[in-house]
Amino acid sequence: MDKGNFSSFTTEEKSSTSTKRKICYICAIVIVGTGIGTLLFWLINGESFKSHDKGGDKPDLVCSSVPDVEKFDCHPDRPISKTECLKRGCCYIPASDLTVQDLDLINSPYLGVPSCFFSKNFIGYEIGNITKDSDHIETTLTRKIPSGFPNDAQNVHLNITFIDDATLRIRLTDEDSERFEPDFPLHYNIINKRNELYSVELDNHGLLSVKRKATGTVIFRTKLTQLVFSDQFLHLSSSTSSTNLYGLGEQKEGLLRSFNWARYTIFNQGDLPVPHRNLYGSHPFYMVLEDDGKANGVFLLNSNAMDAVLQPAPAISLRTIGGILDLFIMLGPTPADVVKQYTGIVGRPFMIPYWSLGFHLCRYGYGSLAKTNETLQRNLDKGVPIDVQWHDIDFMNRHLTFTYDPVNFKGLPEFVDDLHKKGMHYVGMFSPGVSNIEEPDTYPPYDDAAKENLFLKDVNGSDIEAVVWNTNYTVFPDFSNPATPSYWAKQFKDFHSKLNFDGAWLDMNEPLNFMNGSSHGCPDNEIENPKYLPGRPYPLRTLTVCMTAKHHSTIHYNEHNLVAFREAQATFNALKEIRQKRPFIISRASFAGQGVHSGHWSGDITSNWEDMRYTIPSMLLFNMYGMPMIGSDICGFRLNTSDELCTRWQALGAFYPFSRNHNDYDTIEQDPAKLDGNVLKATIDNLNTRYYLLPYFYTLFHRSHAFGETTVRPVFFEFPSDKNVYNLNEEFLWGPALLISPVLYKGKDEITPYYPKGVWYDFYSGEKFVSKGQYRSVHVKPTEVKVDIRGGYILPLQLTGKTTTESRKNPFDLLVVLDENQEATGELYWDDGDSLDTYEKGLYNEIKFSAKGNSFKSTVSHRGYNTTMQLNEFRVYGIPVGPSDVTVNGKATSYIFAKGNLKVFVENYTLLQEVTIVWTYDEQI
Repeated sequence: MDKGNFSSFTTEEKSSTSTKRKICYICAIVIVGTGIGTLLFWLINGESFKSHDKGGDKPDLVCSSVPDVEKFDCHPDRPISKTECLKRGCCYIPASDLTVQDLDLINSPYLGVPSCFFSKNFIGYEIGNITKDSDHIETTLTRKIPSGFPNDAQNVHLNITFIDDATLRIRLTDEDSERFEPDFPLHYNIINKRNELYSVELDNHGLLSVKRKATGTVIFRTKLTQLVFSDQFLHLSSSTSSTNLYGLGEQKEGLLRSFNWARYTIFNQGDLPVPHRNLYGSHPFYMVLEDDGKANGVFLLNSNAMDAVLQPAPAISLRTIGGILDLFIMLGPTPADVVKQYTGIVGRPFMIPYWSLGFHLCRYGYGSLAKTNETLQRNLDKGVPIDVQWHDIDFMNRHLTFTYDPVNFKGLPEFVDDLHKKGMHYVGMFSPGVSNIEEPDTYPPYDDAAKENLFLKDVNGSDIEAVVWNTNYTVFPDFSNPATPSYWAKQFKDFHSKLNFDGAWLDMNEPLNFMNGSSHGCPDNEIENPKYLPGRPYPLRTLTVCMTAKHHSTIHYNEHNLVAFREAQATFNALKEIRQKRPFIISRASFAGQGVHSGHWSGDITSNWEDMRYTIPSMLLFNMYGMPMIGSDICGFRLNTSDELCTRWQALGAFYPFSRNHNDYDTIEQDPAKLDGNVLKATIDNLNTRYYLLPYFYTLFHRSHAFGETTVRPVFFEFPSDKNVYNLNEEFLWGPALLISPVLYKGKDEITPYYPKGVWYDFYSGEKFVSKGQYRSVHVKPTEVKVDIRGGYILPLQLTGKTTTESRKNPFDLLVVLDENQEATGELYWDDGDSLDTYEKGLYNEIKFSAKGNSFKSTVSHRGYNTTMQLNEFRVYGIPVGPSDVTVNGKATSYIFAKGNLKVFVENYTLLQEVTIVWTYDEQI
């Protein structure tokens, strides 16, 4: 048990005699172990220490022989009852999980060893006849013992489908009744299998195993006899191939998940990011690195609230309170392959507009257009590259979505038009809720939906009334209603005709409600108060609407986690139709597959060093979830930043995929020009590096859209066999080549990043470092981050401008970074940056780069975009000695060589022609 959890007790709890007694009991258990500690517990409570068999007459060896780490909880609902445990046919041995029930340690994710657990020979479901063919395995499971949860499914159908060589699907459904399933757009196709990476075994005792053929590693193993499949509680446990597990929703945590009986709750919650708490996004997906570096992934297609519990076996228990169990298992074998397979199921990420890779400026609390313009202009005047100006809710008229304040923001349309003339863009905020107290026929976002009866309803059929930012009550359009997307598109079209915005910021879409449930309360029933409650001991309706709220075809209990997904989808389609350009959407809440339509930012983080550190695993995980356009509020959103923190954060934030400075209304102004000094220098210097790298970044986003790859990625994606990189939370890669190592601690200017085995070069100087796979101490100036390039890659670069509109007109540089074999490869994807479906229509240029020995070659592999791609400079890092001459397409040219770095000026050439560069040595190397 976590000793730090005692800090969560209230004063009243600490002063109560019973609580003091419980604390003593727990201390005894912790100190002396479950053996003597359990005896002490029973003696103090005045009970005899009986044997722990089901009947109480003799020891049940099947129970006592189950190791603690392999005990799967048979009584996850609280409070724990010995009588109820035995009634379920399970084993009962008091253990540390009693402390959770007694003390309600709501800030702890650690549940402890279960007291009530399944015996080795437990048979809750019996396996029927098993049928097999080349594409399927099927059987029916029949319930034998009541689970202890109401309304067990008596007959559960198991269907295992072999999708392709690396992916299979395991579906468990109720044979006797239909259950909710999200109408989720799946993107896979069953194909002929030639070389399956997996083998699947199902025996008559209910043991289901998925193994990797090449190594025999068990990827997924579950005892179907221990399955729980009831109306409001489904439970499936499986072993995992190692404890190197990543994923399971959005929490303020590091990359690697804990197997110390840790619970991870998946339920969209509009709460402040604090440790051990479910946040805005629901992503029931996880990836596991096996001991040899191969990777596998599991996705549970289920939109209900759920817990995932990791225990030291290692094993995972998936507990959801509705729907079905619909699992996809992916065999990789690399981490990158797993993400490709996952996005092949849920959908590839949207292709971003090029301008979205620029720097974004925002603040909640400008209060007026004059203040907005003042802030923007001072940053432009001081040389900050800016592409996008944003507004938070204060630009709205009385916080009404699809409006702007005609007084304080008078002239906003003209301001936006002027941004466009400068090559800049504008994004405004949109909330999913609308006010229901406006004068009739004066507020179309309400009137139009009311006429079509599109709002979320309470159990009596009236509109659910919530409190958000509006003066009085807010009602929510039901995005699951087939008529809502056209209504939503009309609101965007009407507003766009008044304000020519370029992108949409979707906030409060968990959906968040400042009250719990509704203005009229919620019913007291099993939907609002299920027998098993995922996460904290607060009702599910906490800070959202009633779970009994009625959607088009189901209730909010099933739809809650899908609201943001559906809103993003409707918004994407609306913007696509209105602008006839690529939509750009950033959403706070999210669900699996939402990367098809939107990016994400990490919400209301605080201006402190801890939250800055958290932003790195956040963006790495969301890349694994197929949402590569991800970032965090640079310098923090809540509370006041400091010069040192903001300086380091601006340096780091220049390398977020989504790079935006934004903060709260009651904090100091933290835009770079206002803070000036080191903050301004760090901003300009690192943004200039970012803009220089944008062709490389953009190519990675293309590969994400086309092939499902990550843009920013954990180091283990490129070095999966190096166990030192499995839990690196303070450095990251852009693609395969660029290593970013920021300073993340107050008062520090020395960091010790880990360099995997290989040749690495400082991005700016070309200084070479050959790593054996080691940590290295480096000094980082106050305004810098450490940027290194991995040998073996060629990066396309472009001279910078103050906007991406300007920089896209500039010539390109090429940086060749040689590996230990004097080789390197690279590519550039280039289109107009904003048109729809350019890749699908072939309206792009693709250039392949290669270097080997003493030569470089650039080849146009696809030409479909008519533009000028002028070259400026060609550089090579890692040349062993100075060359005697250099030729470009056979013609001698001037060059500069210093400290292993070669620079060649190539202004007379373009990337749309084949270019061959050869450097010759006097002696053979």
